[in-house]
Amino acid sequence: MYQRKNKWLKAVLGVASAFILLGSAPISVHAVSDNDISASFIDDDDRYDASVELSNYKESLIRRESPEQYIIDELNSIMYSGQYYIANSEKMTEVEMWTYVGTIKSQMDAAIGKAGEVTTTTEFLTLADNWQTPTVSYGQKVNIVLPLVNMGEEWLTDLLIEPEVTNDVATWPFVPDSTGYTQNFAEIPGCASRKYEEAFMNRREVTYTFTAREDVLTGYYPLKFKVWYSKEGIRCTEPAEVSVFVYCQGKPGSGRIGMSEESNVSQPRIIVTGFETDPGTVYAGDTFTLNIHVKNTSQDTAVNNVLFDLEAVEGGTENSNGTTTNSYAAFLPTSGSSAIYVERMPAGSSQDLKIEMQAKADLSQKPYVVTVKMKYDTDLKADLTDEAKVSIPVKQESKYDSSTPEINPSDIMVGEQSNVMFQIYNTGKTTLYNVQVKFEADSVEGGDTFIGNLAPGATGNVDAMVTGIAQTMDDGTVKAVILYEDEAGNQTREEKDITIYVNEMFMDEGMTDMPMMPIEEEKSGPSMATVIIIIAAVIVVAAAAAVGILKFRKKKKAAKQLAEDLLDLDKDE
Repeated sequence: MYQRKNKWLKAVLGVASAFILLGSAPISVHAVSDNDISASFIDDDDRYDASVELSNYKESLIRRESPEQYIIDELNSIMYSGQYYIANSEKMTEVEMWTYVGTIKSQMDAAIGKAGEVTTTTEFLTLADNWQTPTVSYGQKVNIVLPLVNMGEEWLTDLLIEPEVTNDVATWPFVPDSTGYTQNFAEIPGCASRKYEEAFMNRREVTYTFTAREDVLTGYYPLKFKVWYSKEGIRCTEPAEVSVFVYCQGKPGSGRIGMSEESNVSQPRIIVTGFETDPGTVYAGDTFTLNIHVKNTSQDTAVNNVLFDLEAVEGGTENSNGTTTNSYAAFLPTSGSSAIYVERMPAGSSQDLKIEMQAKADLSQKPYVVTVKMKYDTDLKADLTDEAKVSIPVKQESKYDSSTPEINPSDIMVGEQSNVMFQIYNTGKTTLYNVQVKFEADSVEGGDTFIGNLAPGATGNVDAMVTGIAQTMDDGTVKAVILYEDEAGNQTREEKDITIYVNEMFMDEGMTDMPMMPIEEEKSGPSMATVIIIIAAVIVVAAAAAVGILKFRKKKKAAKQLAEDLLDLDKDE
């Protein structure tokens, strides 16, 4: 111990500028030369001496001043901080160490000086854990109960409680009132055991009744209350602060607490849920009624002064190279105005928009877009906009023409054929797909002709052979059925009447009386075709002979009759 004191004296005498007074303000420490005897670094013995010095100084302050527990806690914190710093300093000289010890002592002196002034009791004044968050809707009243608990040993007296009230709905959800905010009571007993159970039994409850604002936002609001008090006759310079929460339910569309200013009130969305046209299929040049279904998807915000403006995409005449000329709106409203006004759409409601329009006559067959532009207001915002689109298919009516059929021959026997020829012209603006021609009648068959696809302006040729199968029993009408399909595969049937007479084959009576010559079968001889030809020739010759014989007999009979008539005349003379 004697050696440690000598080292301390040498250090103080060696550096006069480092002289300090215990309890004075912090003094800066000057670096010394490595050659100076006082510049040796501290060892563990020096650290021990400094730690004991700080501990003893703290105990002396406590015995002298008898501070409250929160002051004692602050003294301990200052002391431990100084001891920790010295214990972990490797290159600190003795002069620097004792200078630092003096600084720590000065901090403890400042802390003990707070014993005569109460600043805050936030450390020990709190709310009981039986607090439950109340709920209130806009325009309704709610009771806010503050169960104040004193966890300190000292009694608190002359308490005043007041809420932090503002006019900002984002921070204070209740109707501002100039009176009735401040409440007071006499005391809250201290908690000698420092246990919560005792403090809870000693609690004091303060009740406030507030009315929620009509424009309150939905969500949890933090409510702050200031508590003024006295402790052992000393008035606090700063109030304690306690906070509670209340849940508020705002009006539909009021927005939620905690959102940014731009998104605080959610913007409703108006969407198109569907549409239909009357008639269901729109052809170019037709007038039709467009019925669009819209819905306000917001569940809590109504929209007002809704203006719907329907804009049809521009169409025109398409050139062969695919470009469009003579651009104009594909659909035009028959009333002259494309705007529809709706005064109000409640949250979650739907609305039907009806407008009569006409499709331009020269539109190509394809879907055309109609843009639904919307402009509307809410209770809190104005001039909100949105838009949606619908696509209306437009069809071009299929058109064709045909030439006068050429029928050769138009009068045939059963088993004979007739050639039917005519042309089919696509006079419309849409392609005719899978064009084919069939012939229907009881007297003919065959002649089915497949032409294929006919583009606008193209011509298809029909060159068919129909065969007579039965004698015509009517006026000879044969239906030439023209079939074609559209882009969707829907088939169209058109009929064209032609006239073909079919006669039954003539058979001479004499031919039926001719005996059939037996044909002997030989292993070698003329072929069957040759035999048939010979038989046919024989039949023809026989028929001619029969006809000749008949003519001869008729002539002979007529001559005989003439002779007899002449003989009778002679006798009469």
